[in-house]
Amino acid sequence: MARATPVARLPSGVLVVGAIASLQFGAALAVTLFSRVGPAGVVLLRLGFAALILCLLGRPRLRGLSSAEMMLACLFGLVLAGMNLCFYEAVSRIPLGIAVSIEFVGPLAVAIAGSRRPRDLLWVALAAGGIIALTHGSSAPLDDLGVALALAAGCLWGLYILLNARLGRAFSDSTGLTLAICVAAAVMLPVGAATAGSSLLSPEALAVGCAVGILASAIPYSLEVEALRRIAPAAFGVLMSMEPAMAATAGFLVLGQDLGARALVGIALVILASVGASRGFAGTAPVAQ
Repeated sequence: MARATPVARLPSGVLVVGAIASLQFGAALAVTLFSRVGPAGVVLLRLGFAALILCLLGRPRLRGLSSAEMMLACLFGLVLAGMNLCFYEAVSRIPLGIAVSIEFVGPLAVAIAGSRRPRDLLWVALAAGGIIALTHGSSAPLDDLGVALALAAGCLWGLYILLNARLGRAFSDSTGLTLAICVAAAVMLPVGAATAGSSLLSPEALAVGCAVGILASAIPYSLEVEALRRIAPAAFGVLMSMEPAMAATAGFLVLGQDLGARALVGIALVILASVGASRGFAGTAPVAQ
C-alpha cells in the first residue's frame, strides 16, 4: 500500500479551508495585474504557471489512460478556463467580495440539489435576499456586466464541483487535474496573448503571475480534488460557505476594498444560507475512499 502524503493525512475540512484562503488571497493578488495584462492575461498566467508547476511536481502518467478519462480531463479543463475567465472579468468590474458572493450561487445550488427538504427553500430565499442586497440600492450601482459574469462563473463553479468529484474518483493521483489545467491553459493561450501581448513577458507580470498560479490554482485545486475524494459534492458546496467572507477579507487587506453595510449584510445572508443548508449534510457519506 502506498504511503499517505502529508496532504492526504489532513482532515477534509482543513483541506477545504486551506483551499479557500489560498484561492482568495491569490485572486486578490491577481487583481493587481489587471492594469498591466488585463483579466484574460492574468488567467493565462495563472493557469500556465499552475500547469507548469503541477507537471514538474506530479509527473502525470499518460500511458494507459482511457478515452473516457481523457474526455473527462478535457471537459474539466474547459470548465476551468471558462470559470476563471468569467470570474476575473467580473472582478475587473465589481469588488472581489461581492463577485464571490454572487458567484457562490453555484456551490449553494449544488448543496441544495443534494437535499429533498422543503425548508431548504428558506435558504434559497436568504441567498436571493443576499444577492439583491449586493446588487441593488447602493449609491454606486454595480456594473451589470460584472454581475452577469459573476453569475456565469457561479454556474461554471457548480459544474466544476461535480466534475471535480468525478475526476477524484477516476484518477488516484494528480494526473487528471494536471491534464485539465494544461487544457485550460492551452484554451486561454490565444485569448490571453491577443489581449495582453508582450506585456505577459514583463518581469513583474511573470513574477506575480507565478505567485498567483501557485496560490490561486496549484494549491487550492490540489487540496480540493483530495477533499472531494472523501466527501460528497453537496457537503463540499456547503463547506465553501466561508468563501464570500474570505474574499471580502482578502479584498480589504490586499486591495483596500472597504465594503459598505448593505454589501456586508448581503454577504452575511449568503453565508447564512449555506450554513443553514449544511445542517442536513453532517452525515453525508464520502464519494470515494
